[in-house]
Amino acid sequence: MLKRRFPRPKDLAPLLKFKSFDFNSKRRRLESALTIYDLREIAKRRTPTAPFDYTDGSAEGEVSIQRARQAFEDVQFIPNILKNVADADTSIMVLGKESSMPTSIAPTGFTRMMHAAGEQAGAAAAGQHGIPFALSALGTETVETVAEANPNGRNWFQLYMLTDRELSMGLVDRAAKAGYDTLFVTVDVPVAGARLRDKRNGMTIPPTLTPKTIVNAIPRPEWWINFLTTAPLEFANLRHFQGTVGELIDTMFDPTITFDDLKWIREQWKGNLVVKGIQSLADAKAVADYGVEGIVLSNHGGRQLDKAPVPFHLLPEVSKHMKGKYEIMVDTGIMNGADIAAAVALGANSTMIGRAYLYGLMAGGQEGVERTLEILRDQLVRTMKLLGVNSVSELEPKHVQQLKRYEAIKFD
Repeated sequence: MLKRRFPRPKDLAPLLKFKSFDFNSKRRRLESALTIYDLREIAKRRTPTAPFDYTDGSAEGEVSIQRARQAFEDVQFIPNILKNVADADTSIMVLGKESSMPTSIAPTGFTRMMHAAGEQAGAAAAGQHGIPFALSALGTETVETVAEANPNGRNWFQLYMLTDRELSMGLVDRAAKAGYDTLFVTVDVPVAGARLRDKRNGMTIPPTLTPKTIVNAIPRPEWWINFLTTAPLEFANLRHFQGTVGELIDTMFDPTITFDDLKWIREQWKGNLVVKGIQSLADAKAVADYGVEGIVLSNHGGRQLDKAPVPFHLLPEVSKHMKGKYEIMVDTGIMNGADIAAAVALGANSTMIGRAYLYGLMAGGQEGVERTLEILRDQLVRTMKLLGVNSVSELEPKHVQQLKRYEAIKFD
């Protein structure tokens, strides 16, 4: 029979200890985020609709990004038991240099629209956490400014081929002089994808201010104050252009780019060359003949061709045929450190994060990006230990099964 008694004061004392209040609201906010989706919710509350939707949205019906995230959800991990996992080493060699974990910050456009700290915050956070930072040709900071923000870290540059070849290679030369060691050539943007959220929101550089956008920004004073009191937004490496990303792509980008152009770029650039936007085994094989050091399996975060192949689904086949010929990276849909572990297990040398980085940036500037990387690292380490591995190099296909939700219909 249950016996009851009156609690004694000394028994209650340990239960009445209150957590000290942190008067730093940003720190409180970021520490409350335990997942990337938590950071997304904070970002959504603090950022006007237009810049948030630019990050959060994708092309047409947004099927590609939904499928990419679902692919990582549809993973079954297979752990090994009774392994000593006291220490889990997440470091890995990526394109000839050590990285603290198998991920990097992907190139993103319009970044200072998300938060005034922009690419400088991303580059500084990446440097502090020992991972590479990739600057987009459509970035809102120059190659030189980003290099100054991350002087001891590793910077990469992403190139779109413009109709003006001299302008394209001028950007490449500036990147080389600023110490960038890797060039990413993006090949999945012959024309702009239909990013419907951006069109509906009037997402342009400089920003298109309407009564609706002003009303939407009023409850978000920090963003509004930062917007008004910092340098005007522009594509820092492509100055004097005004309009949407889609309009820029359709007027300045070269839709006639071919493998001959890739050969020409290889001849011009002496550092690591990586082709970003591979979406088939055939193309993965084709670029191997052009002396590239790596590829990124990517559908541009679902922002170009909607219903495109899921990069994570392509990974096992591409790895089977091309592993060792160059390094394989994968992006699109990564929202958890477990996603990084799954990608490495199935053959990726490394991964890239875009939205996860920008959610952190919108949630809290540089500190928000650092929180993103802390969350991903904690999740990666925990996943590795639960799988029974001590290092990233021990992750193998035997640790992961991709559960099939869809299967392509084959016709004879």
